[in-house]
Amino acid sequence: MGRVTAPNQVLPVPPADLPGTLGELRAAGHRHRTVKQELRDNLLARMRSGEDRFPGIVGYDDTVLPEVERALLAGHDMVLLGERGQGKTRLIRSLVALLDEWTPVIPGSVLNEHPMHPLTPASRALVAEAGDDLAVGWLHRSMRYGEKLATPDTSVGDLIGDVDPIRLAQGRTLGDPETIHFGLVPRTNRGIFAVNELPDLAERIQVALLNVLEERDIQVRGYQLRLPLDLFLVASANPEDYTNRGRIITPLKDRFGAEVRTHYPVDLELELALIRQEAELVAEVPEHVLEVLARFARAVRESPSVDPRSGVSARFAIAAAETVAAAALRRSGLLAAGPAAHGVRPEAPVARVGDAVSVTSTLRGKVEFESGEEGREIEILAHLLRTATAETFRARLAGLDLSGFTGLVAEGTAIETGELVSSAELLRQVGTVPGLAKALDRLGLGDAPTPEEAAAGIEFVLEGLHLTRRLGKDVTESGRTVYGGRG
Repeated sequence: MGRVTAPNQVLPVPPADLPGTLGELRAAGHRHRTVKQELRDNLLARMRSGEDRFPGIVGYDDTVLPEVERALLAGHDMVLLGERGQGKTRLIRSLVALLDEWTPVIPGSVLNEHPMHPLTPASRALVAEAGDDLAVGWLHRSMRYGEKLATPDTSVGDLIGDVDPIRLAQGRTLGDPETIHFGLVPRTNRGIFAVNELPDLAERIQVALLNVLEERDIQVRGYQLRLPLDLFLVASANPEDYTNRGRIITPLKDRFGAEVRTHYPVDLELELALIRQEAELVAEVPEHVLEVLARFARAVRESPSVDPRSGVSARFAIAAAETVAAAALRRSGLLAAGPAAHGVRPEAPVARVGDAVSVTSTLRGKVEFESGEEGREIEILAHLLRTATAETFRARLAGLDLSGFTGLVAEGTAIETGELVSSAELLRQVGTVPGLAKALDRLGLGDAPTPEEAAAGIEFVLEGLHLTRRLGKDVTESGRTVYGGRG
């Protein structure tokens, strides 16, 4: 399919006040514009009004988006180059919002032809015959986007089209546009067409796109159809694909007017903003836990043990946050069914830093390691997670007097926590600790945290003290964690 629409999606209904005939369209002062003129005019309108030009795109304001805007204003077809999970497809799909909400079409036209600019002989004859009485249909911008994930088995017929033998058998001549079953590219005429992972497209298929980009016509089965297509063509690619799985052939690269390099979030705040925007969390995940996960993703990305050519997708941190939230929800569900739950306030699902341990095993498949690290994947990720936790601890609680916690265990008290330790049980073990309120405040948990939030803060402080060698830590056979003594 070339349309990004859900199977049961209800298409928008055109407003009743839109012109219904070609004559009414002309009387309304409508003028035909190309797709690139539409994109340019609407982008300039958003710039002048101060409206958000690319809603939902995080971290590209000062780097990628200015280059994209220059390409749109110049009317250049575009290639986005970047490692996986850098939001290339999302950015491409956001361009649809820069098209006019409704555009006039000749009803029934496979090529979405404009009533004032018909392409095929049949449509030109129809316009000439009906004149101003020609009925006008309206196409919503959501239907003016086509997309194809490039795969080695993609054919010219898929993208451009092929001869329909049934129509030939009906007596039409070879070379008549009516004999063609059009592919995805022509069917997106007067819209935006995206080719994802362009280097994966076989080189002979890439050749078929040359005329589309330069001459704006198409060739099928050795004969040329002079159909001046009106398209904005955009592609995505991983820069390493030029030498690995495939490459973009030089003539095709030359025909793209702009090559824009994407990147991962440049700083921690942008990584956090992306997680907050994209993660669908089934439980509360405190800010300090999200920060640990954001630092963890950045540490994995920068690790010499990880293959930099593959990259570490932004989806890694998003999936990590969702996994940690799921661990908190699981704890809440299991504690509600336990024998100690009778007559006790139900455990609300709030994530703790200890829940992040599960991420190292469930998400290792999202990371491509260097060949020499085989068998050490979980060990490497666990080390990077501990590093991210220690960095967050220093960033959040540096300079704070935490002697109340170290003093507590110095008196011989052992504090036990773990995946199935309730917040009430953890708080009972800790009791009243000097400095706890300030620590929870520094962690953004406020003046009156819930017991679950307080437990999350306490566990983070204990783990941070252990990682900075101020507390000892043991793991029992049952998987519980015991803090006590000096590291």
